[in-house]
Amino acid sequence: MLLEKLNWRYATKKMDASKIVAADKVERIIEAARLAPTSSGLQPFQVIAVTNPEVRAKLRAAAFDQSQLTDSTTVLVFAAWDKYTAERIDQMLALTIAERGGSSDTLTAYYERLKGMYVPAGAQANFEHAARQAYIGFGMSIAQAAFEGVDATPMEGFEPAKFDEILGLDKLGLRSVCILPLGYRAEEGDWLLGQKKVRRAKENFVIELA
Repeated sequence: MLLEKLNWRYATKKMDASKIVAADKVERIIEAARLAPTSSGLQPFQVIAVTNPEVRAKLRAAAFDQSQLTDSTTVLVFAAWDKYTAERIDQMLALTIAERGGSSDTLTAYYERLKGMYVPAGAQANFEHAARQAYIGFGMSIAQAAFEGVDATPMEGFEPAKFDEILGLDKLGLRSVCILPLGYRAEEGDWLLGQKKVRRAKENFVIELA
């Protein structure tokens, strides 16, 4: 049950580097992000799965020396499109046609409207919109990790420009948004392990308009 898994998980502060997450678990965690809903189905982000120890050491230095970057098995970097372009939107149209077995005037017109709406908005507005879509996939991966019994640490505490440089994201038209190290909690050294989950009570969280 999802709620049970969400109560089990927490933002792991110290991971046991000797415990390796199985490849099939990592694949399913990434697949959850791939299957996530996005605005107009454009999927304007990508997931970079980093396992290389040398690269992860560089990322750790650009993430305020947080040990999860190197003690985890894999670091997932969620990177959004730096801007929407007619070419990128056309690629999604072509994929839709290929997957669904045909085109239509209605479908083509819909994607033309998307180009007319997104492209003129400008790069920064485009990136901010794409980043919000990346966060949907990010959340899906966090939930799937909990179902897999894998610890994950959602992070915004890193220097995006340095991550982009280390990973060569600028050459791909991407900008890093958030990161998710995957591993297993250490029995010692994690100040948050065993602490009660703190969330606002429903009456202080939900506003009901009847």
